[in-house]
Amino acid sequence: MKNLILSTLLMAGMLCHAPAAVAAVEYKIVTASARGTYIKIGQDLAQFVAPSADIKLDAQPSAGSAENVRRLRYEPGVKLALVQSDVYQSFLDIAAGGNAEARAMIRPLRVIMPLYNEEIYFIVRADSERNFIHEIKNARINAGESGSGTALTSATLYRLMFGEPMPDAKASFLSNEEALAKLVTDKTIDVVAVVAGQPAKLLVDMKPESRKLIKLLKFDPNHASSEAALKTYFAATVRASNYPNLLTADLPGLAVKAFLVTYDFQLKDTESHLRNLARSLCQNFQSLQEKGHPKWREVELALPDLGRGWFYYAPTAREIRACIAGETKPGTPVKSPAVKACPQQERILGLCK
Repeated sequence: MKNLILSTLLMAGMLCHAPAAVAAVEYKIVTASARGTYIKIGQDLAQFVAPSADIKLDAQPSAGSAENVRRLRYEPGVKLALVQSDVYQSFLDIAAGGNAEARAMIRPLRVIMPLYNEEIYFIVRADSERNFIHEIKNARINAGESGSGTALTSATLYRLMFGEPMPDAKASFLSNEEALAKLVTDKTIDVVAVVAGQPAKLLVDMKPESRKLIKLLKFDPNHASSEAALKTYFAATVRASNYPNLLTADLPGLAVKAFLVTYDFQLKDTESHLRNLARSLCQNFQSLQEKGHPKWREVELALPDLGRGWFYYAPTAREIRACIAGETKPGTPVKSPAVKACPQQERILGLCK
C-alpha cells in the first residue's frame, strides 16, 4: 500500500512538472468576397504558413479593401489584411489632405510584402455597343459594394480616365451577383466592375451560355485616356485559358497590386508571432506556389521600395530579408514564441460623417 501511494505521488509530481502544451494563438485575416481570390489567398496562408508559426489563422470574408483597413485598425483579433494598392494610397492621400480620421486609420498600418496584380474587369451585356473601357463614360455603372476595394478602384480609375468623378446618379453599389442579375434582366445597369485575381471564381463558374449574355471590355493602352490610368494601374492580360466559357481569345486589361498588410504591433507576443509567420512564409513559399491559388506563382519573395508614406513592418521585414539573403535555410524549424460636402472617394472609404 505504501509503495502504491508513493508511486501515485511521484507520478502526480511528474505530471505537475511536465511542460504544458503551447496552444496556437488565434488570429484573423480579413480578405474580400467569399467568391473572390483574396479569401483563397487567406486560406492558403492559414493552411500552409500559419501552423508553423503556432498561429490558428481564420480567413474571414469582407466587403473588400476599404473595410479591411478599418477592421485591421479597430477590430480585436484582426492581425492581417489583404489590401489593394490604390485603396491604401487613397487613404494616404486623403490623410495628407487633412482628414484626421483617415490619418488615424492609415498611419499605424504596415506592409508585410507585396503580392500580385489583381485584374480589373468591366462587364457589359453581350449586345452592348461598348467594347473598350474608355467607352464607359456616363454609363450606369455598378462600382462594387460600398466600402470595397472594387468601388474605390472603379471611382479612381473613372476619375483618372475622364477627369471627373463617376456621376452619383448613375453609380450603384450592389454586390457582383446582384449587379450582374440587373445587367442582364431589367437592364438598369450598363456596366459591372469586378476586381479579382484570375482565375476569378465568379467568372470561372459561368456556364458557356454566358457568352450570349455578357462580355468583357478591352483596355486600349494607346487611347488618350489611358496614360493617366497607367500611372496608378498596370496593363494586364486576361487569359482565355482561365475563362474558356467566356472568352475565345486573350483580352488586354488592367490590374491593381495586392498587398499583405498588418498593424505596427508593439506587444512582444504579437510581434514574435508575426515574425515567425514571416519566417514560415519564406520557408513554405514553394508550397504556396505549388499547392495554393495560381496567383501565388506570380508572387516574388521580395521587398521592393514602397511609395511615399508606405512602410514595411520592421520585425517581419527583417525575417524576410534574412531569408532572401539565405540566412534562414528552408526547413529550419520555426521556434514557437513564448461636415462639409463629402467627395465620392471619401464616401466609398467610409470617411463621411
